[in-house]
Amino acid sequence: MAKMAAITRTDADEQREHPSELRRASAEFVGTFFLTFIAAGADIVHYASQGEILQSSRYLAPGFVIAAMIWSLSNVSGAHLNPVVTLSFVLRRTFPGWRAVWYWIAQFAGGIVAGVVLLMFFGQDVVQGATKPGLGITSGQAVAWEAILTVLLVLVIIGTADAEAVVGKNAALAVGLTVALCGLFSSPVTGASMNPARSFGPQLIAGMTRISWIYFLGPALGAVGACGLSYLLFGRPKLAERDAAHGKHA
Repeated sequence: MAKMAAITRTDADEQREHPSELRRASAEFVGTFFLTFIAAGADIVHYASQGEILQSSRYLAPGFVIAAMIWSLSNVSGAHLNPVVTLSFVLRRTFPGWRAVWYWIAQFAGGIVAGVVLLMFFGQDVVQGATKPGLGITSGQAVAWEAILTVLLVLVIIGTADAEAVVGKNAALAVGLTVALCGLFSSPVTGASMNPARSFGPQLIAGMTRISWIYFLGPALGAVGACGLSYLLFGRPKLAERDAAHGKHA
C-alpha cells in the first residue's frame, strides 16, 4: 500500500513538473483574459460610472492583476501573459519558437474573448477600453513611446528572471509594479499597453483595428531593444531565466 502511494505521488509530481501544452496554453489564455478584462474594464467602468473609479485606480489595477496572475500561473506556463514577453524569451533562446506559437494564439484569444465579455456588459462603451494614442501625439511618436515603455518592462522581467532569488513567483511584485508605474505616468499618452494582446482584443471588438499596428510594432521593437540591452547588462541567459520562461515546476 505504501509503495503504491509513493508511486502515485511520484506520478503526480511528474505531472506538476511537466504540464501539457494544453495546460500551458490554457494558463496563458486565462491570465491574458483577466489582464485585459481588468485593464480595459477599469477604463470602461471609469467612463460608464462618470469617474466613480479614480484615475490612479485605473492604472494600478493592471499592475495588481499582473502580480496576481504571475503568483497564480507562473508554475504552469511561466505567466508570460504578453506576446512580446514570449518573443523576448525566444530571442534570448530560453524558450522554443514552436511553443511560442501556441502561447501567442492563447494570449490573443484571451484578449479577444475579454473584449467580447466587456461588450456583453457595456455595449458600445467597450471603445473606452481600447488603448489609443492621446495628447495629440503622432503615430510614430506613439510607436516610440510604447517601445520605450516595453524596454523597461522587458528589462525588469529578464532581470528578475535571471536572478535565482526572485525567479518565478517572487518576480510578480517587480513586474506588477512596473506595469502600474508605466500606467500612472504615461497612460494618457498611449494607454501604456506594452502588450499587443491586451490592446488588440478591445480594439477588434470596438472596430479600431486601424491603430492596432502601433501596439504591435512599438512593443515588438521594445522587446528587441531590451533583449539587446540584456546581453550588455545581464550577460548570457542562465538556467534561472529558462526556469522563469517555462515555469519553475520543480
